[in-house]
Amino acid sequence: MLEFRYDTQLLIEGENLDEDEINDYFVNHFKGDCLLAVGDEELIKIHFHTNEPWKALEYCASLGEIYDIVIEDMDRQSRGLKG
Repeated sequence: MLEFRYDTQLLIEGENLDEDEINDYFVNHFKGDCLLAVGDEELIKIHFHTNEPWKALEYCASLGEIYDIVIEDMDRQSRGLKG
């Protein structure tokens, strides 16, 4: 059994994005692990394992345009099912 079920990945395109601030917000406001927030002031890649991916999407959408969104159910994948 996985503690955090959903592998959440996306890109944020915007202006004056700060990967450190985004990382800190995730750490302080969301439950999850395997956080990766990398990029520059105009484009940030997010990778995060969580049970509530909609919260991450809502926050990221407040920062800019989000796209290339992938949410995979790692529990289903571990059972050999399509995630």
